[in-house]
Amino acid sequence: MSNLTDKFAALADETRLSVVERLLDEGELPAGALVADATISGPAISRHLKVLRAAGLVHQRADGTKRFYSVRPEGLRAISEWTMDHRSFWEAGLDRLEALLAEEEE
Repeated sequence: MSNLTDKFAALADETRLSVVERLLDEGELPAGALVADATISGPAISRHLKVLRAAGLVHQRADGTKRFYSVRPEGLRAISEWTMDHRSFWEAGLDRLEALLAEEEE
């Protein structure tokens, strides 16, 4: 569970979540591209990428002096599996809410 906690904690930060979303949308990107579009410094982006790597959400690949980042599907799969395992809880709550709203309409 702690591994999953690390993943959720890493994604709880707006900057880190936006980096992961960008990598999902655009695929592998060099660190320079992530820094160029950021509103924070290069060293700050580097620290965020380190947290994402430690949580197992992104992969770093070196090519000479450049560092490239991509999403690790297995890292996001763990979150997806946890969510799907708890789907019945959410669906039951939504079903109860729907029933209550239907009763109020009558």
